[in-house]
Amino acid sequence: MDNNELKVMANLVRQGIIEAVHSAKSGHPGGSLSAADMFTFLYFEEMNNDPRNPKKEDRDRFVLSKGHTAPGLYSTLAMKGYFSSEELLNLRHVGSFLQGHPDMKHIPGVDMSSGSLGQGISAAVGMALAAKMDNKAYRVYTLLGDGEIQEGQVWEASMFAAARKLDNLVVIVDNNGLQIDGNIADVCSPYPIDEKFKAFGFNVINIDGHDFDAMRDAFAKAKKTKDCPTAIIMKTIKGKGVSFMENQASWHGTAPNDEQYAQAMEELKKEAGELCQK
Repeated sequence: MDNNELKVMANLVRQGIIEAVHSAKSGHPGGSLSAADMFTFLYFEEMNNDPRNPKKEDRDRFVLSKGHTAPGLYSTLAMKGYFSSEELLNLRHVGSFLQGHPDMKHIPGVDMSSGSLGQGISAAVGMALAAKMDNKAYRVYTLLGDGEIQEGQVWEASMFAAARKLDNLVVIVDNNGLQIDGNIADVCSPYPIDEKFKAFGFNVINIDGHDFDAMRDAFAKAKKTKDCPTAIIMKTIKGKGVSFMENQASWHGTAPNDEQYAQAMEELKKEAGELCQK
């Protein structure tokens, strides 16, 4: 895909997020929207994945460590063809396979169940180690929240990953600056994030998390890096794409009401129309 096609797809992913969370009347739109561009790039350009064969042995693995942003992952999987986009309207409903957090047993395309913050990166490290031990070529990607990295387990896993020289692992941090209680710097500052990962032995790349060229360059550099894992710290806007949600901590875990839903969808569809004219 070229960049404009990726922007169109990311817009559709954002529409799916809003549709799902509104239908559920609960969920986490803010961090899902901030990571929508990264979800899109991973599944439509970067990763070796096939919705016709979700469990193929040589697929790249993805672990959503910040599992509460499942609406973003689900919307991306639906757009990729792992299941119908109509299923997004069943998010968090009784009997739906689209639970509030990713479930590897029931959702096609989900490689690891996650939700308890800090644990996803450990699972990703284990997958990367398994690939090394089995002489497999697949790569492992995991997405963390910047509030999530306040968890100590993140750094235990990072220390292990560097010690084992897991150059097939890419840790992505969604640095939108906000968590459920407000500004991450005020709650329990993880800054400087890049220097911390460097201290733990990572190759570190800082990017704009809404810039596809920057993503393309970063992942290319990660693939060329040997004998250490890579951390991509992406600066993003929480609630990206919906004007009244952007940079507002209150939209961390709040579903839009009918009026807000209508406004959000109007904005996103207007943007989609403009992108399709380019």
